[in-house]
Amino acid sequence: MIKKNGYYFPNKTLKEKANLRDEKIYREAEKDPVLFWEKLANQLFWQKKWKRAFFHQPPYFKWFEGGKINITENIFEKNHLGWEKVKKKIAIIGEPQEESKENILISYEDLFKKVNQLSNALKKIGVEKGDRVAVYLPMIPEIIISVLACARIGAIHSVIFSAFSPQALKVRLELLKPKIVITADGYLYRNEVINLKEKVNEATKDLNLKIIVIQKQKNEISWDEKKDLWWHEILKNENDYCQPETMDSEDPLFILFTSGTTGVPKGCLHVCGGYTVQTFFTGRWIFDFKKDDILWCTSDLGWITGHTYTCYSPLLNGITSLLFEGVPDYPTPDRWARVIEKYKVSIFYTAPTALRLFQKYSYNLVDQYSFESLRILGSVGEPIDEFSWNWYFEKVGKKRCPIVDTWWQTETGGILITSLPGLGPFLPAFSGKPLPGIKVEILDDKGNSLLPENPGNLVILPPFAPGMFRGIYQNDQKYRETYWSQYGNSIYFTSDKALKNKDGLIRILGRVDDVIKIAGHRISTGELENAINKEEKIVECAVVGVPDEIKGEVPVVFAVVNDEKISKNELKEMVLKRVNQEIGPIALPKDVFKVSDLPKTRSGKIMRRILKNLLKKEELGDLSVLSNPEVIEKIKAEMQN
Repeated sequence: MIKKNGYYFPNKTLKEKANLRDEKIYREAEKDPVLFWEKLANQLFWQKKWKRAFFHQPPYFKWFEGGKINITENIFEKNHLGWEKVKKKIAIIGEPQEESKENILISYEDLFKKVNQLSNALKKIGVEKGDRVAVYLPMIPEIIISVLACARIGAIHSVIFSAFSPQALKVRLELLKPKIVITADGYLYRNEVINLKEKVNEATKDLNLKIIVIQKQKNEISWDEKKDLWWHEILKNENDYCQPETMDSEDPLFILFTSGTTGVPKGCLHVCGGYTVQTFFTGRWIFDFKKDDILWCTSDLGWITGHTYTCYSPLLNGITSLLFEGVPDYPTPDRWARVIEKYKVSIFYTAPTALRLFQKYSYNLVDQYSFESLRILGSVGEPIDEFSWNWYFEKVGKKRCPIVDTWWQTETGGILITSLPGLGPFLPAFSGKPLPGIKVEILDDKGNSLLPENPGNLVILPPFAPGMFRGIYQNDQKYRETYWSQYGNSIYFTSDKALKNKDGLIRILGRVDDVIKIAGHRISTGELENAINKEEKIVECAVVGVPDEIKGEVPVVFAVVNDEKISKNELKEMVLKRVNQEIGPIALPKDVFKVSDLPKTRSGKIMRRILKNLLKKEELGDLSVLSNPEVIEKIKAEMQN
């Protein structure tokens, strides 16, 4: 990588080997985005060509209308690389949490057989095209087998994060009304065995559905002969080929619920054709997939990142995807580094939250690892601060790997904003440019375009990405109100704040509602957090606004430090100095709390709502989405110190 005027650029070797290395692709796509996506779609296998590439009846739109496709055909027998070249390759590496256990290697050919067996088994049980199937599994190969089997037969899969509580699971099942739930008897999380079947039993006691159970932990579980089926029993005599269902381009592929941190979870509905096209090419461009790549995307399939870049995109591109069942900092803080070295991972895609965790516990441990296999680094889930970006670039990437800082949402289906490895430029804390074929804008509240360096609302303009969701399952009113009411029904409102610099690179500042209005001045919590995180002794922080009689709102900071000897007063002085220096006295926090950790979802998002409710002494709300609910009591005690 070459540094010039604060930017990083790919060196000559990186540029020459990249899948995209000519800037003119942006200009070509801008001339006619619909034709651009149409040419890309032609590179995949369609059972029948579409009649119309793009149809827009605001706020609804369709892509490749009339086209017939099955995503699993493009992964397997009609893979763009050729089935004979792909079938012997390793498709999935399954790495268990316990290092003493043997890993699992599944070739494309073996995966194809397993998917077909489950497809046939599901059909025998009575699953038909359009039926919903809930998948409630940890990160084991069967989770990918399950979603692909559903896609093969036209059933709509919905992966529900396995750490969700029985109540959170029940809410989603009641909305989804699936015919079947696929689960396991249990799984190991750190040193605790989680009885997954027991959670399913509690969630489904009033629901009429079948439950397929994978025997994994061999722990005792309650069994209902009327509704429970063993995975190994239903598969053992099944044929290993199933005819792929003919799917219309706009037929549903999957429903993925948002985390449900506020209100009722929203079931984002994604469809077959556009998602296949977008998923295939975004992986190929952004991660610069090569035939021998091994991708480790640390996201669970319960989140859209796992759907697109752990499962579908790598498999459509014929590369190897690593599934890690455990936690990347357990049983030792550098487990993640050992996994990268063990499998010679070439592409590592993770969240800023994980990076800050690695910094906290293995800041210098990484110096003993060469990470020679790494070629591309990725960041996802939330804006990455400059300090974490630089640590990632220097300590993990050894100053040679491009960092693709990616912006997208559950709703968009795939990455829409980033810097491409062969083109750049890369700038810490900036995601980059919209991908070729994607149109975005930054608007003020009245709908006016903003000049560079002015923060505003990030919006997406038509013709929209082919893989974007088509609605909220069973709730069209919510779809219209949430995404299409701010600026009229032809502009998609992302609910994210952003700014564009003079060179057109976009920086995500956080959610629109993550803004504190201090004496009439609007300050983004993301901007404050980025400033505070520049302090070397601060690992990570969260900023929330609380009411103030004089200023309206004032910021309060919760910070995790890497040195326990730092007192609360020292921390406060450190934070105030940094905020004053980076932003100004208007943004000075009212208080600073030193905490051991922050409440987070398993996807890595910090739950600022909970911190705000702690400060206001209000009900904390649903805690089932938290990966670390035990931290709440710790924070309460730490706030008293």
